[in-house]
Amino acid sequence: MSAVHPSGAQRTVVILAAGLSPRHLNSHMPSVREFVQLQGGARTLRPSFPAVTCTSQADLLTGQPPRHHGVVANGWMDRQAGEVRLWRQSNQLVRGPMVWERARERFPGMTVANLFGWFNMCSSADFMVTPRPQYGADGRKVPDILTTPASLRDRLQAELGAFPLFHFWGPRADIRSSEWIAQATQRVMKWHDPALTITYVPHLDYMLQREGPDGSHVPQELRELDRVLATLLRACSDRGAKVILCSEYGVTAATQVVYPNRALQQAGLLATRREFGGDALDLQNSTAFAMCDHQISHVYTQHDRATAAAKEVLQSLPGVQRVLEQHELASVELDHARSGDLVLVPKPGAWFAYPWWSHESDAPDFAQTVDIHRKPGFDPCELLTDCTGSQAVMRVAMFRLRKVLGFRSMLRLTPLDATLVKGTHGLAETESGLEPLLVADGSLLPDHTHFPLRSVHDVILRHLSGAHY
Repeated sequence: MSAVHPSGAQRTVVILAAGLSPRHLNSHMPSVREFVQLQGGARTLRPSFPAVTCTSQADLLTGQPPRHHGVVANGWMDRQAGEVRLWRQSNQLVRGPMVWERARERFPGMTVANLFGWFNMCSSADFMVTPRPQYGADGRKVPDILTTPASLRDRLQAELGAFPLFHFWGPRADIRSSEWIAQATQRVMKWHDPALTITYVPHLDYMLQREGPDGSHVPQELRELDRVLATLLRACSDRGAKVILCSEYGVTAATQVVYPNRALQQAGLLATRREFGGDALDLQNSTAFAMCDHQISHVYTQHDRATAAAKEVLQSLPGVQRVLEQHELASVELDHARSGDLVLVPKPGAWFAYPWWSHESDAPDFAQTVDIHRKPGFDPCELLTDCTGSQAVMRVAMFRLRKVLGFRSMLRLTPLDATLVKGTHGLAETESGLEPLLVADGSLLPDHTHFPLRSVHDVILRHLSGAHY
């Protein structure tokens, strides 16, 4: 098959392999290492702050920093609604034209597939696949996907089975979800022949958060990822497509947990109310609240006095390197209305955990469950369990039995000990060898290394047009 799409664009596939860094290009990833050698182009990248999934992908899609596209973290507090909203997927939340919209100015007939990346709902992409579980009125969560066109949902799951949602996030997250995504990507390319395909392979990110960059299981996980990427790379080669292999951030060792909300509560700035035997967050009566997300925390306050009081409390916390006020946010390109009144920057190795309670008995009822939309902050503890494998199996069996019998039940497996998390990310600069990585056609890359991740936007346009430097 010709490398040129009928639209005139060069067929291009962007594979976002979260967490992939130069250190991983060793004997455990022979296929990826061979791909690097064949391409003749590997560069390290410098992401925006915060170097988290949604911000980084918005950078890549728009070629702009957070001050322009508005994605200031994986979520933020909606001041008008008075609610914290994380992991939203509508493309309408991102300001600025998408990279494919720019490309269509030159290639009007080109088609685009955005598969499992964030901000692919309600977008101008021709083909879209994203996790979208069914939530039953009785509390069930049934694995499913949302697609464009709608018929793609049934066609993919008829061939591949139901999307393995519980292997995509949570304590059972493993290579199976990334393998499903890779196989789905190959089918979308075969069935629809998009000029530009963007696909997201998250496996390594989750493993590194569990174990850290030097975990004992990391070599095996690298081999699993290499196997999955090898099949995807071969499928791209068979189509004559140019491949851009990219990671959004590198994962470093998590060495210190910081609890901003706990400090705000102790200072009388964050309020709680008793619900179901635990302390639930009371945003209505809180004058300061920290939305914690890996290595950034946006602190939202109700007035200037609360801002000053919160800064005094938070700047003395161990692990906090800087507390930025709004007039200082321009220095990190976060001067946007969605940003907090204060932004916390941690020291290397430190990360921000969302809990406000000091005793486990006061934790809200959702704290020990996998519930990414109820928790007002990112919780990597959801990748872990607070018990042994056999105990977890027994709890799951009892949970299912209670559901079958018609009883309300919650599956409590998530530990409350945040020190169990061994990997983190978010700072723009990381130690050498753990930077995010870009592998592409060397003739279509700039000569210098360690350039901004948002520049991958231009690299994609060059691959589509075949424009050399």
